[in-house]
Amino acid sequence: MLSLSVASPSSSTTSFLPKPLQFKTSFNGIRLRQPTTCTIPSTNRLSVVMMAKREEQLKEIRTKTTEQINDEVVELKGELVMLRLQKSARNDFKSSDFGKMRKTIARLLTVKREREIEEGIGKRLSRKLDKQWKKNIVVKPPPTVLRLRAEEEAAEAAED
Repeated sequence: MLSLSVASPSSSTTSFLPKPLQFKTSFNGIRLRQPTTCTIPSTNRLSVVMMAKREEQLKEIRTKTTEQINDEVVELKGELVMLRLQKSARNDFKSSDFGKMRKTIARLLTVKREREIEEGIGKRLSRKLDKQWKKNIVVKPPPTVLRLRAEEEAAEAAED
C-alpha cells in the first residue's frame, strides 16, 4: 500500500493513506475495481468460408446470360412452391431450403438488375419490363416434379 510521510514542525511524521472511494450505498466492504480489458474477437473461420462460397456463387451467376438467369428464377420459384406444398402436407423437408432458395433467387435478381443498370435502364422501366416478363412466363413443372415423373415412368416400364 502506498503511504506518504510529511515532516511536521513538531518533529513527528504524519502518514497519509489514500481514502477509499465513497459511494452512496449501504455496502461497507472494500470495493475493487475490475481492470478494463478490451477483447478482440478471433476471426470466425465459418464466416470466412461462407463468404468465399457466396463469392463463388456470384461468379457462377455472372457468367450466365440473362435468359438463363430468368429460367433459373422460374425453376427456383417452382421449387419454392413445391417446398411449401410439402410443408402444408407435413411431409419431410429441410426448413433451411426455404432460406437458401430465397437467397439464391435474390442473388439472381440482383445480378439481373445490375445488368439493367449497366444498360441504363431506369427503375420505372425495369418494373414495367418485369411485369411483362412475368405475364409471359410459361408455367412448367419444377425439376423435382419432372424427376418424380421420370422415376414413375421408369417403374412402370420395369413392371411391363
